[in-house]
Amino acid sequence: MMKFLFSLIMLIPLCFISEFWLIQFMFFILSFLFFVNVSMSYLWTNISIFLGVDLLSFTLILLSFWICSLMILSSEKIFKLNNFSNLFLFIMINLMLALYLAFSSMNLFIFYLFFEISLIPTLILIIGWGYQPERIEAGIYLLFYTLMVSLPMMISIFYYYEKFFSLDFYFMTNNLSNLFMYLCMNFVFFVKMPMFFVHLWLPKAHVEAPVSGSMILAGIMLKLGGYGLMRVMNLFLTIGMKLNFIFIIISLMGGFFVSLMCLRQSDIKSLIAYSSVAHMGLVLGGIMTLNIWGFWGSLIMMLAHGLCSSGLFCLANMSYERMLSRSLYLNKGLINIFPSLSLWWFLFSSSNMAAPPSLNLLGEIMLINSLVSFSSIFMIFLSFISFFSAAYSLFLYAFSQHGVYYSGMYSIYSGYFREYLLLFLHWFPLNILILKSEYFVLWI
Repeated sequence: MMKFLFSLIMLIPLCFISEFWLIQFMFFILSFLFFVNVSMSYLWTNISIFLGVDLLSFTLILLSFWICSLMILSSEKIFKLNNFSNLFLFIMINLMLALYLAFSSMNLFIFYLFFEISLIPTLILIIGWGYQPERIEAGIYLLFYTLMVSLPMMISIFYYYEKFFSLDFYFMTNNLSNLFMYLCMNFVFFVKMPMFFVHLWLPKAHVEAPVSGSMILAGIMLKLGGYGLMRVMNLFLTIGMKLNFIFIIISLMGGFFVSLMCLRQSDIKSLIAYSSVAHMGLVLGGIMTLNIWGFWGSLIMMLAHGLCSSGLFCLANMSYERMLSRSLYLNKGLINIFPSLSLWWFLFSSSNMAAPPSLNLLGEIMLINSLVSFSSIFMIFLSFISFFSAAYSLFLYAFSQHGVYYSGMYSIYSGYFREYLLLFLHWFPLNILILKSEYFVLWI
């Protein structure tokens, strides 16, 4: 594990003395080396000092490497305009370091430390390279929503250490039947996921963020919440059986309401951001059921959502760079001028509504199994969420691609090879990984 850590550290001086394509090339190489060198196992392997990986860590670190590689690929505009591109690469590498250490840490406190540190590069990305003046407000929302609930978690970690003398995940098998500890430890993850009621920072941050900021927020930052919940839920098995029902209902009803809100959005990025809240509501529900179907379904859904949502933000950015607007009222009839991009809109919209053969489908099937086995009442909410997720995905595709083309645009460029490569590298893993679903299903 240390070799990848040192590889990332050695990239830091390189970002100030070389071209951006070299850093991007190194990121892709590190993605493939991590995929090949680190073994996928259900137990902790590749242990060095306080770092190690199991299947949960492995998939999320791999997703982090992949999304960070694609972030550099999507941000060519920064390098063309030389908009502090060296600083951008420096922030990117620091962000990747924080995510790598958060996901591979075997100690709860070190996980918490890097969980919080990863917020700083994201904040700098939004405030430094965002589009509108409102990005300052969005950054403050992001910061204070997370920090408000992270201090109680730190205190509860200290309390746990004082009581049980170990913060290693492997030894965290004690049962805490304390409501206060339950709320302090878990609420930071509810905000990060985000759960309905504490989700307002997410659409704000997405709308103001540059494409790279949106990709990392949708692709990785929301997954930190799900990963943390999976790690600490082991401590709250007894009290969880009494309280989790409340949070499942909130997240499922929230998923339904947010799906309705998606149908009323006129901003493309805002629509995709709200759809993230609906999908992560299902993930939160799956984890809260405390059964194995829910856990593996949540992991698959997080992986699928990270690729699909990130791809949709890339598409939204491609339209924005050409039309200079994110409004669905101006981005109309795009099939007339970008027929090839229109295919990608269709592919990602269909994956977003969990059409086969995407990973979203496998994740949703497993999550529906887990939630219905927990309580058959949830069938009502799940049917609504499934229906409306298809409705807003179709709404996004139909509104942006069909209709009368806005004629204020006189010259336009169709698309670069780089953009099609970027979309393919999102879509291909999303639809090919279902062939390796036996890793999860056989374990169940």
